[in-house]
Amino acid sequence: MASTLNKSALNQKNKQLKLYKRFLPTLEMKRQQLLVEKAREATQIEKLIADYEALSGDIGEQIPMVGDRKLKLDGLIRLEKVDIGEQNVLGTRLPVLRDFDLVQQEYSWFAQPQWIDILVYKLKDLVRLRLQRQVAEERLRLLEIAVRKVTQRVNLFDKVLIPETQADIKKIKIYLADEERAGIVRAKLAKSRGQAEAA
Repeated sequence: MASTLNKSALNQKNKQLKLYKRFLPTLEMKRQQLLVEKAREATQIEKLIADYEALSGDIGEQIPMVGDRKLKLDGLIRLEKVDIGEQNVLGTRLPVLRDFDLVQQEYSWFAQPQWIDILVYKLKDLVRLRLQRQVAEERLRLLEIAVRKVTQRVNLFDKVLIPETQADIKKIKIYLADEERAGIVRAKLAKSRGQAEAA
């Protein structure tokens, strides 16, 4: 144990402490920025839900005939392709909806009512809102994971590494001070023995 309680170990621990104290504010700032991004994403999801519900309500009000079970409205549009990109936000890779393709089913102008075009247009908007919400929910999930990881690191530095290193420094300083005092006492004893032997 005494071999690790020396000036070299003290210097090493002081360097570690300095490093930990330099990293902690950076980690805390990253955590705060991630929390802001997370709140922004949660707000975006609420807005998308509200927009989706409002548009669904509009369809019901403007085109009440949609509820008629005799009409064959299944498959008017079909999601063909979704292009999801990636965005790096504070070191966290988040999905981004780049584009999507909807295929509209061909239908006869004579077999379907004239309001079908308005319905198709509104259904496309509903699909877009649903896709945006799914991507936003995945972004929020990934941001929650990132916040959790950074919070764990902040806690590791703040509650474990820094206090342990400070305690180690204190222990080494006390040991070195005790050794120095013991050395002085030994030197005085040796001097007084030397004087006693000379006399």
